[in-house]
Amino acid sequence: MGFARTCSVALVGVEGVVVEVQADLEPGVAAFALVGLPDKSLVESRDRVRAAIVNSGETWPQKKLTVGLSPASVPKGGSGFDLAVACSVLAAGGRIAPSAIADLMMIGELGLDGRVRPVRGVLPAVLAAADAGYRQVVVPERTTSEAALVPGVSVLGVRSLRQLVAVLNDEVVPEEPEDTAGGRRALPAAAAGVGDGLGGSGAGVFGGARFGGAGFGSTDFTGGPGTEGGAGPDSDRHRPDLADVAGQRAARLALEVAAAGGHHLYLHGPPGAGKTMLAERLPGILPPLTRQESLEVTAVHSVAGILPFGRPMVDTPPYCAPHHSATMPALVGGGSGLPRPGAVSLAHRGVLFLDEAPEFSSQSLDALRQPLESGHVVVARAAGVIRLPARFMLVLAANPCPCGRYSVIGGGCDCSPSAVRRYQARLSGPLLDRVDLRVDVEPVGRAELIGPGGKGPAGESTAVVGARVREARARAAARYQDTPWKLNSEVPGHELRTRWHVAPGALRAVERDMERGLLTARGLDRVLRVAWTVADLAGADRPTPEHVLLALQLRTGVQRGAAAVAGRA
Repeated sequence: MGFARTCSVALVGVEGVVVEVQADLEPGVAAFALVGLPDKSLVESRDRVRAAIVNSGETWPQKKLTVGLSPASVPKGGSGFDLAVACSVLAAGGRIAPSAIADLMMIGELGLDGRVRPVRGVLPAVLAAADAGYRQVVVPERTTSEAALVPGVSVLGVRSLRQLVAVLNDEVVPEEPEDTAGGRRALPAAAAGVGDGLGGSGAGVFGGARFGGAGFGSTDFTGGPGTEGGAGPDSDRHRPDLADVAGQRAARLALEVAAAGGHHLYLHGPPGAGKTMLAERLPGILPPLTRQESLEVTAVHSVAGILPFGRPMVDTPPYCAPHHSATMPALVGGGSGLPRPGAVSLAHRGVLFLDEAPEFSSQSLDALRQPLESGHVVVARAAGVIRLPARFMLVLAANPCPCGRYSVIGGGCDCSPSAVRRYQARLSGPLLDRVDLRVDVEPVGRAELIGPGGKGPAGESTAVVGARVREARARAAARYQDTPWKLNSEVPGHELRTRWHVAPGALRAVERDMERGLLTARGLDRVLRVAWTVADLAGADRPTPEHVLLALQLRTGVQRGAAAVAGRA
C-alpha cells in the first residue's frame, strides 16, 4: 500500500480553485483509474504521465493505482495537472518522500519524454494558490516569470520531471537542454530569476551549470522584460501616432474626451475618412495600467493563451479588433465545456474596436449591452457558469450605407432609401443609447491632407494629447478618492446628480431635450458624465453650461455652438 498527495489548480474562467491530487496504490491487477470529474484532455493524462515517468528512468508501479482529484464537484480540464499526478504517483510508490510534495503546488504539462511544457493560466493559478496559503509553487521553466508576478510565493521552474525528482530527493540535478518547441527560445536566466539555495532571491530555475543548489527562492517581482514601457525599446517608434491623422478636429476632440473619461465612442462616416486610424490611436493616449489593472489583464490573457512570450506582465491598455464575422461566443466568451474569455474580456481595461459594426450579427452586438453596463460578463453553459471581467472602452465604426457614399456630396450613392434604413437599423437603439459619444467623421479635404506646401497642417501628437488625458484623469481621481470609482464613466447617475452638482442653469438644454423625447434617462446620465470629463479637460471645478452643451453635442451629433475645449483638439 502507498498513499501520497499534492496540489494543483483548476481554472474556472479567470479564477482558480485549489485541487488536491491524491494517489493510492493497492495490491491487485495493474490498472490506472483517474476520478474527480476530469474532462477528455485530463483523462488522457494517464497515458502522458505513464510515458513520462518511464522515459524519465523511473519505474511504473505494477499495482492498482487510483488518482483522485478533490473536490470532485468542480469540473477539471486541461493538461496542467500532469506534473502533480506524476509526482503523487512517484511518492505513493516510494520514489519521493510523500512529505516533500504535500505542501507544494504543481502546475505543468508533461511530454512523453518527461519534459515539462507550459500551460495556460499560470498567473491566475498561482494567485489562487497564494490566496489558499501555499507559498511554494512548481511551474514549467518558460512560465516562471509569469508565476513570479505574485508576491510572497517561492517559484521553482523546471524543464523536466527528472529535474524535479532530483530536487525533491536532494540529488544532483541533471542538466537539460533548453526547450525550443514552437521555434521559441527558452527564458533567459536573467529574466527567469535564477536562485540558488533555500531563501535565495529570485525564482529557482534550472539553468544547467548556473544552478547552484536545490530549493526554492523567494520571489517578489519588481521588473522584467516588457514591464517598463510596453513591448520593449522599439515600441514607441512603431506605435501609431495621433499626429498621423489629417484634419478631423471634431473626431480628435471626441477621442480625447473618450480617453479622459473612459467613454464609449461611435464613429460614423464614409470609407477612407480615418475612422480606423483614429480608433487605432486611442490606446496610445490612455495612461499605463496600474499594478492591479495589469494583473487583471495579464490573468485574462494568460487563460486565453495569448500572453506574449518573454513579456510576463501586460502594462499597456490592450486593443482588440475582431473581424465582423466573429460569433457571439467569440465576442462575449463561450465555447464547448467551460466557457473561455471572448473579445470583451481580452479588451478588459483597454479598447474594443468593432470596425464595420453593422456587418456584425445583431445578436452579437446586442450581447454587448450587459457588459457595457456592468463591466463584467456572466456566461452560463452546461459545464458551469463563469464570471469574466469586461470593463472596456467600446469604439464602433460604421459607414452611412452599404456602398458608403450616402453622406458624400456628389458621391453617387446607388443604395435605395429602404436599404439605407435597414443598414443603419442594424445598430439597435438600446446599444447606441449606451454609447456616450457619437461623431460624424467627414471626408478629409485636399487642404487638410496635402496643403499648399505639399503637406497638411500637423495635428497634435499622441504624447501631447496623452498628457492632457492623464491630467484630466488625475482630477477625476482626486474628486472620487473616497469612492470606489476612478473615472467619470464609472459613476452611477444618481450619485453624480446628488453628490456632485453642476453650475446653476447648466442643464437647461438637457432638460429641453428630455421633454421633447430626444434624450432618455440613461442618456441624461451619460451627458452628465461627459460634461464632467469636458470640465476636467478644461481645468474647471464643475461643468458650466458650455461644457454641458458640448457634451450634448457629442452625445447627439447636433451642433450646439459649444466649444469649451474644442480649441485644444
